[in-house]
Amino acid sequence: MSIYKNAVNKPITTLMVFTAVIVMGLYSLRYIPVDLFPEMDPPFISVITTWPGANASDVETNVTRPLEDSFNTVDNLKEITSTSSDNLSVISLEFDWDADLNEASNDVRDAIDLLFAALPDEVSRPTIFKFNMSMIPIVFYAITAEESYPGLDKILEERIVNPLNRIEGIGSVMLVGSPQRRIYVEADPVKLEAYNLTIEQIGNAIQAENMNMPAGNVKMGMIDYQFRIQGEFAESYELNDLVVGYSRGSSVLLKDVATVRDTLRDRAFEERIDGRQGVRMFVMKQSGANTVRIAQEIRSALTELEKELPPDVQIQEILDTSMFIRNSISNLSRTLLFALLFVVLVVLFFLGKWRATFIVMLTIPISLIVSFIYLFLTGGSLNIISLASLSIALGMVVDDAIVVLENISRHIERGTSPREAAIYATNEVWLSVIITTLVIVSVFFPLTLVGGMTGILFKQLGWIVSITVVTSTLAAISLTPMLASKLLDLKSKPASPGRFSHVRIVEPFLRGLEDVYEKTIRVALFN
Repeated sequence: MSIYKNAVNKPITTLMVFTAVIVMGLYSLRYIPVDLFPEMDPPFISVITTWPGANASDVETNVTRPLEDSFNTVDNLKEITSTSSDNLSVISLEFDWDADLNEASNDVRDAIDLLFAALPDEVSRPTIFKFNMSMIPIVFYAITAEESYPGLDKILEERIVNPLNRIEGIGSVMLVGSPQRRIYVEADPVKLEAYNLTIEQIGNAIQAENMNMPAGNVKMGMIDYQFRIQGEFAESYELNDLVVGYSRGSSVLLKDVATVRDTLRDRAFEERIDGRQGVRMFVMKQSGANTVRIAQEIRSALTELEKELPPDVQIQEILDTSMFIRNSISNLSRTLLFALLFVVLVVLFFLGKWRATFIVMLTIPISLIVSFIYLFLTGGSLNIISLASLSIALGMVVDDAIVVLENISRHIERGTSPREAAIYATNEVWLSVIITTLVIVSVFFPLTLVGGMTGILFKQLGWIVSITVVTSTLAAISLTPMLASKLLDLKSKPASPGRFSHVRIVEPFLRGLEDVYEKTIRVALFN
C-alpha cells in the first residue's frame, strides 16, 4: 500500500508521527549551542622542546632535525616547518583538514617516544601543543583598583575566578597583568665575601628550611595518625633569622648578608585602563559549549560577585564576542521570518483559500525542525551557515506541497470526494514531486563531500538543505493528502468559473497578451 493511501486511511497515526518529529525538533533546538561559525579545529600541532644552555646550531642539529625525520612517518602529515633558537626548538606540523587530530597527536607522541632516548641528556621531554578554537576568549574584562591593587590577584582568584570556573561550559579564566606577591632576597656581595659565603649556599639554605616534612606516625587505639613538621615560613620576616652559614665559630644569619623584600613581582610592562592600574581578564569556553549562553551567565554572575569586592575594585566589559553572534543570528532569524511571511502571502494570493494555505504552510515548520534534529545528533551548532541554509531551503519546502494540494483541489472542484481526491491526485503527481526533490538534492548534496576548510564550513549547508527538502517531500505525499482529505470539501468550490478568484482578475489581461503574441508570430512567419 502506498504511503499517501496509508496516510489518508490512518490520519491519527500520520498526525502522531509528525507531532513526534516536531517535539523531537523542539527538544533538539533547546540544547543546540549557538555560535558564529561551525566548530572547526585547525589541523596544526606544535612540538616544543627545550635544551638549556644550547645554542641555535646545536638545537638544530641534535634536536630539531632528528625530530623532523621521525615525524615523517606520521599519517596525513602535509607540511613540517621548524624554528631553532637558543635553548628552544619549535616544530609545527600541518595535517590534512579531514585528519583526526587526536589520532595524529598519538602518532606524534609515539614518534617522540621512539626517539627521546637518542636525544641529549639535558633535553627536556618535548611538549605537544594542539590549538583549537575554544582557546579563543569569548569575553574580555578590565578590572581596576586603587588601594586594593597590591592584593588584587588574590582577591580576584578567590572571589571571581573560582566562582566563574564553576559555571558549566567555561574552560578557563585567565588574568593578565595581575600583581603577584614576590619575596626577593637581595644579597650584598661584599658581605658574602666577608663571611666566605656564596649565593648557592644561601639558596640551598632557604630551600632546605622552607618545606614541610613527614615525621612518622603514631597509633592510638584503632587509628593511625600521621605526623609532619611544618617548616614553611608563614611570614617573610622569618627569613631574616635563618642561619645560612658559620663564620669564626658563630652563626651567620640571612639578615647579616642580605635584605629581604616582601613586594610585588617585577614586570616588564604595566597594565593601564583609562589611566588607572588594572588587570585584564579573559574567559575561554569549552569545546562545543554555547557561546551566547555562557556570556550571558558570566554577565549575570559578575553582577552578583561584584557586590562582594572591595569598593575601589571596578569591572568593565571590554569586548563580548557573543554580541556579534547575537546580532548576526538575530538578523538572519528576522530575514527567515520575513521570508516565511512572504511565502504565506504568495501562497494565499494564488490559492485563495485559508485552509489550503494552512496545509501548505504546515510543511515549513516540520521541514525546518528536522534540521534541528540533525544538528543535535551530529553535535553541530546554530550559526550563520545553518541559518543561511534554512533561508535557502525555505522557498523550496513548499513547492511539493503546493503541487500536491493544487492537484487535490482540482479533483475536488470536479466533484470528487476529498478522501478519493487526496489519494488519486497524489498518485498522479508523487513521481514528479520526488524527481524534483532529487534534482535539488543532487545540487546540494555534493557540498557534503567537499574536503578541507571549505567542506567544514559548508557541509552543514549541503546536509541541511538536502534533509529539509527530503522531509518536505515526505510531508507533501503523506501529511498534505491527509489534511486535505479532512479540511478541504466541496463547499470550498468557487461559485463562478475558475479555481482561484485572484487569478480570475488578471485572466482577461493575460488572454489579451496571448492574442497580441499570436498575431505577432503570424505576421513574422508570413512575412
